[in-house]
Amino acid sequence: MAWGRSKTPPPPRSALSKLLPLIILFVVLGAFAFIGYHLYLTFQKISNTTTEKMQSKNVVFTKDGLKVGVKELKTESYVDRTQSVLVKAWNLAEWPSYKSRLWNQQAPINSGKEHPKADSRKP
Repeated sequence: MAWGRSKTPPPPRSALSKLLPLIILFVVLGAFAFIGYHLYLTFQKISNTTTEKMQSKNVVFTKDGLKVGVKELKTESYVDRTQSVLVKAWNLAEWPSYKSRLWNQQAPINSGKEHPKADSRKP
């Protein structure tokens, strides 16, 4: 060469140094595949659990969309529930000083006298 030294060719690469990048690539890909597989299993487990819980509440996911089922309620049961709510509301609606002109009309207690005598005031 022009500067006075000749370069010696580098020694040939060994088989291990040629395969080392390939081995590292396979290890990294294997780790990603392992993590991806376990993520897939976790998501499937969550999906199945959610589907079971929703089906217990009469909600089903289909290809067409979401279908919501209505639990059957017999007429007799519906009427009983409605009547019990109305009776509870009626019993709780009590105004002590309210006197209706239509119901709860009781004759005043006179202890046998036609016109009770007014009490005298105390000074």
